[in-house]
Amino acid sequence: MAKKSAVERNLKRQRLAAKYAAKRAALKEAARDTSKPVEERFAAQLKLADLPRNSAPTRVRNRCQVSGRPRGYYRKLKMSRIALRQLASHGLIPGMVKSSW
Repeated sequence: MAKKSAVERNLKRQRLAAKYAAKRAALKEAARDTSKPVEERFAAQLKLADLPRNSAPTRVRNRCQVSGRPRGYYRKLKMSRIALRQLASHGLIPGMVKSSW
């Protein structure tokens, strides 16, 4: 199990990223628009830099919903390989069986 503080920090980042997503997208679009004057584009860049760092979606880490583990994460299942194997061993994932050859 991951540290509770690390999991909570990541949840805070997810909330901030969702909160500022529209504002961040609008500012990025304004900064990229070459039809606007340079001063206006630079102002948009400065406003973008003033947003909280943790509101950037790249700072959100994929973590297992079961254990909070940050590594070995399956996006489709939203869990780590270890949690997946444990749940499969207990028969809690329909259709998943232990392989043998």
